[in-house]
Amino acid sequence: MSASADEFKPFNVDLWKYDGHDGALIPLLQSAQDTYGYVSEKAIDYISHVTGIAAADIYGVVTFYAQFRTKPLGKNVIKICNGTACHVNGAKSVYDVVQDELNLNYDETTEDGNFSLLSVACIGCCSLAPVMTIGGETYGRLESNKLRKILREQKKHARETAKQTET
Repeated sequence: MSASADEFKPFNVDLWKYDGHDGALIPLLQSAQDTYGYVSEKAIDYISHVTGIAAADIYGVVTFYAQFRTKPLGKNVIKICNGTACHVNGAKSVYDVVQDELNLNYDETTEDGNFSLLSVACIGCCSLAPVMTIGGETYGRLESNKLRKILREQKKHARETAKQTET
């Protein structure tokens, strides 16, 4: 086994509840992702060791279901609403601007680890469509110039934060 039990203490409680019954894999993977933000190769190997399920089979489950991530999210998670109201009111143009400004597609993270982009079914702010969130802050009635300004401010803030962390 390539990972030690100490590395996985925070979600070991769920692993040790595992009693060998079918259907336990998904909750174990959810626990790993809830704890670490994604399901790493080490976590897959560790779950495989505990459950006896082949790592390749676990990886197949992780990559089949959209809810699981195999890479950590960026420091700033951008969620673009693609619910009906946002879709009709320009969610695609929001995505196009984010893609242009950050060179980022859905389910990707920037190379510097500052931003991740996710598509969500509904943020719940239909009257503000189109809508996105960045780090939990909601931005609505997005049009191209407003969105570019928001993204440039976010990039500037991320750079400043990184500089402060270096010193």
